Amino acid sequence: MPVYEYKALDASGKNLSGIIDADSPKEARHKLRMQNLFTTGIAEAEKEVTLTSEVQVKKVLKRIKRKDISTATRQLATLLRSGMPLVQSLSAIIEQLEGHPLQKVMLEIREKVNAGSSFADALADHPKLFSTLYVGMVSAGESAGALETILQRLAEYLEKTEKQRNRIRSIMAYPIVMLFVGGGVLTFLMTYVVPTLTKLFTEMNRSLPLPTQILIGISTFARSYKMLIVLAGLVVGFVALKRYIRKESGRLKYDTLRLKLPVLGALVRKSCMVRFARTLGTLVAGGVPLLQALEIVRNVVGNAVIGKAVDDAKESIARGQTISDPLKNSKHFPPIVTHMIAVGEASGNLEEMLFNVAEAYEDEVETAISGLTSLLEPMIIVVMGVIVGFIVLSILLPIFDMNKLAA
Repeated sequence: MPVYEYKALDASGKNLSGIIDADSPKEARHKLRMQNLFTTGIAEAEKEVTLTSEVQVKKVLKRIKRKDISTATRQLATLLRSGMPLVQSLSAIIEQLEGHPLQKVMLEIREKVNAGSSFADALADHPKLFSTLYVGMVSAGESAGALETILQRLAEYLEKTEKQRNRIRSIMAYPIVMLFVGGGVLTFLMTYVVPTLTKLFTEMNRSLPLPTQILIGISTFARSYKMLIVLAGLVVGFVALKRYIRKESGRLKYDTLRLKLPVLGALVRKSCMVRFARTLGTLVAGGVPLLQALEIVRNVVGNAVIGKAVDDAKESIARGQTISDPLKNSKHFPPIVTHMIAVGEASGNLEEMLFNVAEAYEDEVETAISGLTSLLEPMIIVVMGVIVGFIVLSILLPIFDMNKLAA
């Protein structure tokens, strides 16, 4: 169906602009009149601006960030809390987003709401931008008549999640940069500097020290087609592993292994607890039914093994049990988590206890990552020093031998 860009006046005389789907300009004007809008200009868009196709969504996703979504959510919550109707609030957000790629997404959402669709259904048409959690909470908020409160909770959830992600990124930035720089330096040494220097030794037709022979062998291998075969094999192996992990059985085995890894396994489990507690607490506080909330949590917890435990808990709750017992029986949830959930269920403050769990484990995750990176940084320096020292020694040994012969 063609898409038209329009300019119009509302009942108060305010200028509006947007997009609308219609079979013809006449039908587009008719749709706008049904919305009490008086058309001042309409033209078919040069290219379709609807974002339901995969290709168009990918183009927008290159520039729309999570921060943009959380900011728009908080602004929308503020406007709704002030008593402004949803469509008018969306129009204000669209005006605020002038020139931003998120503007066209919000335009389409407003058009669908104007056409009679629920806000949640309009958001669901953009799954790459609005998660199942987001849509589920908005749906619950619309049903309960508390959309502004739900959007406020969503904004807080998105902001806290992004804040934690940024903290982890900042902690990991230095060791990652060191790895890339160190790898680049070693590659340059082994493919350019070392071959130039060792060529002099090989032309002398003399026996070379063992470290020098090893260095020449590594350098020759790094510049040969065999290295390309090894790299290609690694790429093929990585792709094959990714495909295997996409299967349910493969994902379960992979996530089971992740949880059993020394040191890192505990960190993975704590990260999953943060996502579980923060997401479930936000959903429960937003009025989403517990069974529906657990279904959403299962998909965002980030580990198939723990997701399966959540699934089992959902089935137990459907039979009338508490949420804490099946989670405890799964053996995948730390005792402190199940005890705090049990206390929350008994006191009627489940969401508060879940938020406490999330905050406690967020601090533990950040502390653990800081500790690991503080160990990783000197280890990288030591390893780089050993490698560079080996290269220097391998080059100097033949020079010392030549000096002895000359003497």
